[in-house]
Amino acid sequence: MTQSTRMPAVFLGHGSPMNTLQQNEFTAAWRNFGASIPKPRAVLAVSAHWFTHGTHVTATPTPETIHDFGGFPQALFDFQYPAPGDPALAQRVADLLRPLNVGLDQKWGLDHGTWSVLAHVFPNADIPVVQLSIDRTQPARFHYDLGKQLAPLRDEGVLILGSGNVVHNLGIMNWREQNVAFDWAIRFNDLVKESLASRNHAPLIGYDKLGNDAELSINSTEHYLPFLYTIGLQNADDKLTVLTDGIFGGSISMLSVTIG
Repeated sequence: MTQSTRMPAVFLGHGSPMNTLQQNEFTAAWRNFGASIPKPRAVLAVSAHWFTHGTHVTATPTPETIHDFGGFPQALFDFQYPAPGDPALAQRVADLLRPLNVGLDQKWGLDHGTWSVLAHVFPNADIPVVQLSIDRTQPARFHYDLGKQLAPLRDEGVLILGSGNVVHNLGIMNWREQNVAFDWAIRFNDLVKESLASRNHAPLIGYDKLGNDAELSINSTEHYLPFLYTIGLQNADDKLTVLTDGIFGGSISMLSVTIG
């Protein structure tokens, strides 16, 4: 493929699973994004909700819709996203990431980090989807570098999607007042955007050296690390666009960005 047909990469701040069923400013932006790009031949998703020991990729031709949560309305448990898998793409991912040993997984399907956003980006569920797990034992630089190794897929018609939240602290979330933002969450969210605008990824990789704002924002790493896969894909010719932004419930960032 030529530069003109290179697929973008995207990180979507997925927020609550209820976004699957809702129409709001975030889901509208996700839908507009999906409608604005060439139809990919497949999606490779890195979701916060497949956090594993070792690196694995889904290799089943018919991934199930996993409802990996509790306490939500029955309509959310009834939701299905019946996109096909792509075992050949799974093998291609494993080959690109060599010499890393990538397991070809036949059991995992599509978790809500993936289908809650794809329900809007590609609502027809007619594009094959493969998930790549996040190895919880590895440091941030490892995940950023894996993103770089996946870059050839963009020239092969594959949309690479990271799904998480750059600020994610459920333990101190304000459940009663959702349209509020804690000062530390705003500061860290702004720092992320400033670093992206200047193409300075070093502080985003070394977030553990950024002090209290980062510590509160990245209360656990699984929602942040998918973001590193996406920004690892940015090359010298790629512009970066903020797709959505805002803080939800004080401590959840809905920042979404596209690259390319």
